[in-house]
Amino acid sequence: MLPLAAAVSRLGTETAFEVLARAKALEAKGKSVINLGIGQPDFPTPPHIVEAAVKALRDGHHGYTPANGIPELRQAVAATLEKRAGAALDPDRVVVVPGGKVTMFFAISLFGEPGAEILYPNPGFPIYESVIRYSGATPVPLPLHEDKGFAFSAEEVLARITERTRLIIINSPANPTGGVVPKEELDRLVEGLEAWPHVVVMSDEIYGEMLYDGLEHSSLLAYESLRDRLILLDGCSKTYAMTGWRLGYGYWPKELVEPVVRLAVNSVSCVNAPTQWAGIAALEGPQDAVAEMLRAFDQRRRAVVAGLNAIEGISCVTPKGAFYAFPNIGKTGLSAKQMEQGLLAEAGVAAIAGTSFGAEGEGYLRISYANSLENIELALERIGRWLTERA
Repeated sequence: MLPLAAAVSRLGTETAFEVLARAKALEAKGKSVINLGIGQPDFPTPPHIVEAAVKALRDGHHGYTPANGIPELRQAVAATLEKRAGAALDPDRVVVVPGGKVTMFFAISLFGEPGAEILYPNPGFPIYESVIRYSGATPVPLPLHEDKGFAFSAEEVLARITERTRLIIINSPANPTGGVVPKEELDRLVEGLEAWPHVVVMSDEIYGEMLYDGLEHSSLLAYESLRDRLILLDGCSKTYAMTGWRLGYGYWPKELVEPVVRLAVNSVSCVNAPTQWAGIAALEGPQDAVAEMLRAFDQRRRAVVAGLNAIEGISCVTPKGAFYAFPNIGKTGLSAKQMEQGLLAEAGVAAIAGTSFGAEGEGYLRISYANSLENIELALERIGRWLTERA
């Protein structure tokens, strides 16, 4: 056996991709599978964005770009984020990267080391804990509670901070729960963090444009007192159905820009040029497709919640953001993993066990409603029938 570095054994994975692979293998054998597992919009990238990339290629944008992104895109990102901040932002603090995970990896790499502690949401995006462990830091989970709509309590977060805490990861709207943190909790968190000036916050706002019921996104970027130790993570994958384009960006504290660019130079070099021009078209162009996609997600969200709550043994709070539901399956008598495996193998429905998002996810299942309403309704029928037949 080849002698891998010990840190590699600490890396986890993202189960959604494993479930997708198993679903594809079953489909190849002729089984009908409805995929409610993968977290990507089922809509095509809007045509004007595609055309911007094609034009960039035809115009000769074939070479390397600055490691932090082309100036035009960084300006577009800063202008877009100014709406959240309610203040002018510096384009030189924007670093463009190939996907949101890269901002995450860089942030954790800058602050994660043996002896350090990093706080992260649980249940939460699995790569948080994975990369924290890889860095050698100690992951400290921030439990998210169903009775609070899967929003964190500022009091609970602040109670977990110690002198060893280097970074806190916040995600709202959230994957996998669809939870949204109320502004009052953010107010209390920012106020409490005044006592901990050494702690940096990474705010993952990749779903910041996906809220329902008239809710407006509350961004940590709006708190001027926090801005010099805040890393904002965002990108085009979810909002503009650009998952495969790999276009993310971060807004960084001024003193962190140089080390982050060094990390980029040493790893990814830069984002491919035509994708960056497509990103400008996404941010500055018409937003009609975004609104249309959100309306469709809202319709599906209502169908998913109503359908899940109609199934005996399952209950589901209404998600306020993103495109996930996180139903409670505790009364089915099945563990999260048993539910995931049984639904895929026997019912032909791909969903993700809550435990794939941390220990606090036991008793839950993640359902992505990034699929057609017709498929969602059929999947709900299959779930109900499968539970009835095995009872």
